[in-house]
Amino acid sequence: MEGKKALGDYYEGVAARYLSHKGIQILERNVYSRGGEIDIIGLDNDVLVFFEVRFRKTGSLVDPISSITPAKQKRLLRAASFYLHRHHLWDTATRIDVVGITPGTTSKYRVQWIKNAIQAG
Repeated sequence: MEGKKALGDYYEGVAARYLSHKGIQILERNVYSRGGEIDIIGLDNDVLVFFEVRFRKTGSLVDPISSITPAKQKRLLRAASFYLHRHHLWDTATRIDVVGITPGTTSKYRVQWIKNAIQAG
């Protein structure tokens, strides 16, 4: 399990660097609450963004974005709600984005950033 956590931390670092280069101000990483875990929390201008980071190896049957199940989506929504409640940020503009990472062909990684990927239904 420690290996899986270290791998997750590594790819969250890759995502954080990518997002920083795209203008996101990283506020927190690996935020845990009763609602679940949020990989990265950042600011995109005046929008508070909760990021889910997914990595898949070459040859994986499912791409990183598609690997987020409906149950995982519910956990992410719950974790974001707990965070907003705990920090009294209910009036803040927010969204949940997904960053998918796969090994690249012309560069080390292929990073796919889907804005507003998960919405409250």
